[in-house]
Parts: sequence; C-alpha cells; structure tokens
Amino acid sequence: MNFKKLLLLSFVLLAIIFSGNASAQNQKANGYKGIWFTLGQFSEFGDKYSGGLGTYTANHVPMAIYSPEVQKTFFTYGGTTAKDEKHLLIMVSYYDHQKKVVPKPVIVYDKIDVDDPHDNASISLDEQGYLWVFVSGRNTRRPGIIFKSKAPYSIESFEQITEGEITYPQPWWINGNGFFHLFTKYTKGRELYWSTSSDGKTWAPDQKLAGMGGHYQTTNVWKGKLYSVFNYHPCGNVDKRTNLYLAQTDDNGRTWKTVDGKMLQTPLTDPHCAALVHDYEAEKKLVYINDLNFDSEGNPAILAVISKDFKPGPQGDPREWMIVHWKNGQWNYTKVCNSTHNYDMGSLYVDGKVWRIVGPTEAGPQKLGTGGEMALWESLDEGKTWKKVRNITHNSVRNHSYARRPLNAHPDFYAFWADGNADQFSESKLYFCNKKGDKVWGLPYDMKADFVKPERIK
Repeated sequence: MNFKKLLLLSFVLLAIIFSGNASAQNQKANGYKGIWFTLGQFSEFGDKYSGGLGTYTANHVPMAIYSPEVQKTFFTYGGTTAKDEKHLLIMVSYYDHQKKVVPKPVIVYDKIDVDDPHDNASISLDEQGYLWVFVSGRNTRRPGIIFKSKAPYSIESFEQITEGEITYPQPWWINGNGFFHLFTKYTKGRELYWSTSSDGKTWAPDQKLAGMGGHYQTTNVWKGKLYSVFNYHPCGNVDKRTNLYLAQTDDNGRTWKTVDGKMLQTPLTDPHCAALVHDYEAEKKLVYINDLNFDSEGNPAILAVISKDFKPGPQGDPREWMIVHWKNGQWNYTKVCNSTHNYDMGSLYVDGKVWRIVGPTEAGPQKLGTGGEMALWESLDEGKTWKKVRNITHNSVRNHSYARRPLNAHPDFYAFWADGNADQFSESKLYFCNKKGDKVWGLPYDMKADFVKPERIK
C-alpha cells in the first residue's frame, strides 16, 4: 500500500472514530422505545431503583411543553432503538393535537457507550418558537450539551450550541429575559448552580445557589418569579437526603429570598438557614421531591414522598405522599396517600381550587419495585383533602413510573410516562393520558409510516 492510500485510510479511520454521535444525530427512529436501567444497588427487597426510566429523573424539568401556537405538545425522553438494547439516545418528538398523530421521533444526541438515564434531557421553547434540548451530563466525566432546533416549532434538525458541566438541567425561558437555567455541578457533592443567557448562546458565569454537601432540586416559574425547592445530603450522602428548602428570585438571580421575602445570602451553606421549610432530619425522615406548582395566587405547593429508609421494602414504610403548601403566611402539610417505593414519582396539577396528582401510587406487578399502577387523585379544596378518582392503569405486566407534567399541559396530553419490569431487564413503552385519566394511549413501539395515531389502550 503506497503512502497516499495509507494516509487516506488513516483519515477515514479517524473520521469513524471521532464522528461518534454525529452518525445518529438528527436521524429518525422507527418507534418509541424507552430506555431500561438498573442502578445495581441491591438489598433484600430488590434494587434501589430500576425499570423503564425514559422519563427519569424528577430533576429534569420540564420534559414536555404544550405550544398553543401550533397546537402540539413537544417532549423529550431517553430512548433506544431495539427492545434488547440499553443504549441511550436522547429523543424528541411531539403530539399533534389537531391531527391526533405523532411523527417518528428524532435522535437529538447519541449517548455512545452510555445506558444511564441520568443523562436524559430537558426541553424548552423560546418566544420565537425554537426548541432547545438541554442534555444532561454526569459529573465531569460526561459534559452536558445544549441543542437548538434549526427551525421554529420543528424537530427535523438540531444544532449543537454549547457544552459544559451540566447535570439535572432545568431550563426556563422567561419572555423578555431569556434563559434562567438551574442545574447541578459535582463540586463538593451535588451542588446547585444557576446561569442566565439572553440568547442561549452566550451564558453568564455559573453561580452557586446551595452547597451543604449536596442537593436535589425541582424548580418552576410563576409570572417571571423563579422558585427552587430542594433537599440536602448530610456529609454528601444521597441515601440520607432530608429536609426541605425553598428559595425564590424575581430579578434573574441577582437576589434570592425566602418564601416570605427575607433576603438570603448565596451560596446557602448552613442546613438550618432561613430557606429551611421543614427539618425532616430531626425526625429521621428522608425527602424525595417530586414536583413544584403554584396555587391561583402564586403560592408554592410542593409534592414529595417522605420515607424512613433509602432501601426498598417495608422497613421504609410508610412512604407518604405529602403536599406542602404555603398559605396564609404558613406552611401547611397534607398527606395524600401511601405508596410502595421511594422513587414512585408523580406530578402535581393546579386548576383553580381543583388540584390533581398523576402518579404510580398503586402497587404494580413488581410490587416492591420502582413505580406501579398509575392513579389520578383529586382535591377540591386546594390540597387540604384528597380522594382517588380512578386507577389510570390496571392489570399491567410492567410497572409504570415517572409521570411527567407538561408545561401548559393540554387536557388531551396531560401526563406522560414509561413502563418497564422493575425486577429484570425488559422492553419499555411510553404512554400518555388525558386530564380525566379515563383515556390512555400508547406511543407506537414500532413505526413504518412517518406519522401514526397512538393506540388507545384504555
């Protein structure tokens, strides 16, 4: 082989090696197949969490957005391309509310050699209609990457904008200001940071919100005011996650305050600082935050699962679904129900005085595993009392988990989630339900046509 041919072959091999995720990027998948994952931390009653985790974690917010301008609900999930694969692909698609169809999902990013849904993405929509996909990284080993659609309200093609140390992305587009992005960096544990950008391309330096050994947070925005609700990890131990904190800002992070307007000095480093909502550590209880929403006056309402043990099984019971609501100048606590696993994650919806929860509160076929059967709970008095309206799923073969609330949720695509066997590797399908919870559709697992109507399964 002469020198020129050898040189050409070398360039080809290098292109193959370094092209990596570009090979699959912007290609369409032939159906909706969710990622299956096991943490691999087993005890007497099974894994700490496992199963179909395409809509995992509660710290990826938002994962779906309804756009009234085009009458579509756009969503992202962690997918794969075959039922026997664990290879993670960051997928984006939409449900067309006019035509009642979904297209083939688009691969925004190929997480080569990664099967971990901690690397799932969050989604945002700017005021020009461009879709933004914030792909989570993991510590400093895998960078977080931000993508933008090449055309408004289109999933056909995405371009990479930037990358950096980003885990658990929570991007919020605030009209007139641009992005307010909250995320995690593994500095001294899982610490909370924020950054802002007017255009998504140039970002202000990262600023630390809280560092008490580590945190998990959930955020939301009310009329331009951003709220962060988080727990803390004593000595950096995520299995001891406890306490409940809230911090708010109405000036894009220049100042932070407590729920009643007292000034906070960031970064927050004292577990007993003024942002503390409830000292669950003193009660030896663990806190798993599910969702944050607001009542009709803009008061925050938190949905969390409170447990006694990080391991699955009866030693952690009762696992209580709790509403923590700021009203009349104080925090009010209401128990909704019990469930069987710490990672039974659901979402809180507020419609005036009518509040709803969609989540896997009922025992599923893998009784002590992650998820279960989805149910709809309703309160007619702003969360003071709760009643189960109906089981959304029943007689399932796999547990359903991580019911996600779209931003501006449309009644016909009110929650979406994935299923999976929590005890052993399985296929994972994706679903959505309507507002009443009496209709459920399965997203098409295999697709030959470019557009398909989801199959009604209930």
